[in-house]
Amino acid sequence: MTGSDRRNAITEKIRNSAVPVSGRSLAAEFDVSRQVIVQDIALIRAAGYDIISTNRGYIINEPCSVRRIFKVRHTDAQLEEELNSIVDLGGKVCDVIVHHRVYGRLEAELNITSRRRVAEFIADIENGKSSPLKNITSDYHYHTVEADSEETLDMIENMLREKKFLIESENRQQPEQ
Repeated sequence: MTGSDRRNAITEKIRNSAVPVSGRSLAAEFDVSRQVIVQDIALIRAAGYDIISTNRGYIINEPCSVRRIFKVRHTDAQLEEELNSIVDLGGKVCDVIVHHRVYGRLEAELNITSRRRVAEFIADIENGKSSPLKNITSDYHYHTVEADSEETLDMIENMLREKKFLIESENRQQPEQ
C-alpha cells in the first residue's frame, strides 16, 4: 500500500467511525509506527481535511449533508414561493435540471441557501437577464436539494407535495442523462 492509499484509507476510517479513532489503532491496522500516522494526519490536514485530535483519537469535522432530487412543476409566479419554501425548511437548492427532447439534459448551478439569495435570483430573472430554465420544458424541472438530514428532506418533500409542486409519479428518479 502506498502512502497516498494509506492516507485515503485513514481518512475514510475516521470519516466512517462513530467514535474517535486512536492513532495506536491506525498504526496497528496499517502496520506502521505511530509517528507515521502523525505525519499522515498532518498531510491529510494539508490536503484540506479538518481532522481534529482529541484525547480519545482523531475525528473529522465535516458538515453532514444529504441530497435528493425532486421533480417539480409550477408557474413563473410560483417560482419565488417554491424556492423560499425549500430554504425556509433548511434546504439548499443546488441546481435546476431539465430534460429537453431536442437538447437533452440541461443543468444550471443555483446554490440558493437563503431568502436573500432567492430575492437576488428573482430580481435577475425579473430584470430580464434570463428566463427560468423550466420554461423550455412546459415548467417541468428537477432540483437537487441538499439538507442536514433525511428528515429535513422528507419535510421538504411533504411541503412540495402539499403545495402541489411535486411530480409524484417520477419523484426520486434521476433526470435522464
